[in-house]
Amino acid sequence: MTPTLEDVRRAPKVLLHDHLDGGLRPATVVELAEQTGYADLPTTDAGELGTWFRDNADAGSLPRYLSTFAHTVGVMQTRDALVRVARECAQDLADDGVVYAEVRFAPELHLEGGLSLPEVVEAVQEGYRQGCEGRPIRVVSLLTAMRHAARSLEIAELAVQFRDKGVVGFDIAGAEAGYPPSRHLAAFQHMQRENGHFTIHAGEAFGLPSIWEALQECHADRLGHGVRIVDDISVDTDGSATLGRLAQYVRDTRIPLEMCPSSNVQTGAAASIAEHPIGLLRRLQFRVTVNTDNRLMSGVSVSSEMAALVDAFGYGWDDLRWLTINAMKSAFLPFDQRLRIIDEVIKPGYAALTA
Repeated sequence: MTPTLEDVRRAPKVLLHDHLDGGLRPATVVELAEQTGYADLPTTDAGELGTWFRDNADAGSLPRYLSTFAHTVGVMQTRDALVRVARECAQDLADDGVVYAEVRFAPELHLEGGLSLPEVVEAVQEGYRQGCEGRPIRVVSLLTAMRHAARSLEIAELAVQFRDKGVVGFDIAGAEAGYPPSRHLAAFQHMQRENGHFTIHAGEAFGLPSIWEALQECHADRLGHGVRIVDDISVDTDGSATLGRLAQYVRDTRIPLEMCPSSNVQTGAAASIAEHPIGLLRRLQFRVTVNTDNRLMSGVSVSSEMAALVDAFGYGWDDLRWLTINAMKSAFLPFDQRLRIIDEVIKPGYAALTA
């Protein structure tokens, strides 16, 4: 049986790459703008605003895509706004059948209203607590540093400070070109010294050198996107593939790839879902996971991303289950907690759908 979108919504899902400031409800953006005095929205009609975000994210370039975040970040400068956005994020993910999510945000982007870095983190964690209450979902945080700024060590220290309070790891994000991950080596070394986990946005708009640095100089646990690893794979006319040294290393060491198909099409990293490298990488048994990146800008959910892969590659329940277990294996939770979710939630959930 080919899973439909409604079928996929009922399946337990895991999300590793989702930006808090990229997943707001359009109506919430409008209401928060009015409440906080933010006057730069292109429109105050929620329906039109949702379309505006998607259209402007479809520019085919990462910098243009990132420019849309000025409006969401602009309305997320108070404690109440952060609590609300985080609460609604957890609710929306739970409604989509997500059972575990690592949602990332950059605390340094939410200080204009006078909040401190710890106050930003505490507000987001409170929102997740409210949103998860009574729902079969767990939402935790990754703290992101902006790669063009100079606060990465400070944010890494913040991640360690809150790691027993809902923060499970660290990340860097932003435009890749000109801002290599090795620029933030001190932050990654701090995470390593503290036995912490971190992922790095790499191999999205920039190619193999970005991936190589993220892994071999910075020692990332996971790759955010990593789609350009296909530049190190050659495919013959008969479909057989030859892996270069870096691609071989990524596959052999089971480096998780946080793939975001629709977002990659929007930023020009892939021509279409059908041509997205996730199809080849899944066939070659890379540790592939499926993610949303920015649900508002891409107009997607985890379910819609999975359903798009069903349409593009003919995936069935076994493929979706494989992708979901990949993601849970790759989460930044302790091993026993990951195993419990796999054995008690994911496997029984998929078994019930295919019975």
